Amino acid sequence: MSSAEIQVRPASQADIDRIVAFNAAMAEETEDKRLDPEILRAGVGAVLQDAHKGRYWMAEIEGRVVGQTLLTWEWSDWRNGLFWWIQSVYVLPEARGKGVYRALYSHILETARRTPDVCGIRLYVDQSNTRAARVYETLGMDAAHYNMYEVDFVLSDARPRS
Repeated sequence: MSSAEIQVRPASQADIDRIVAFNAAMAEETEDKRLDPEILRAGVGAVLQDAHKGRYWMAEIEGRVVGQTLLTWEWSDWRNGLFWWIQSVYVLPEARGKGVYRALYSHILETARRTPDVCGIRLYVDQSNTRAARVYETLGMDAAHYNMYEVDFVLSDARPRS
């Protein structure tokens, strides 16, 4: 299957059920996490209603949605530009290895290169997801020299320190 047969389009409100299902499947598959459906639906809906929060991209083959990704952004004062963050990557199992993510990534990369204030593209991947890491490396992405740290108020028992 060539990436020419894969169409990439922005998500719309009509895609909410599919995005929620894809995100839930991705979290369970890659991190063995079961997401709260109400929180997840509200989070996806927030992005679809407010473009400042992010933008979902959908990949279709013959009119059937087979993959997605979310794009968010982070300001870099060091570079005076925006890093675009690729998140919530999911491709249906039966569509993997057919260029779906490559089509999504190529679309984002080309758009980023044409956008003057974008200084780069980043993503994070669970350390155990070696298959995804290989895909990203194959597409020309390099592993960054940063470790990621977090305090998660929703999916863990961590609470803010006083």
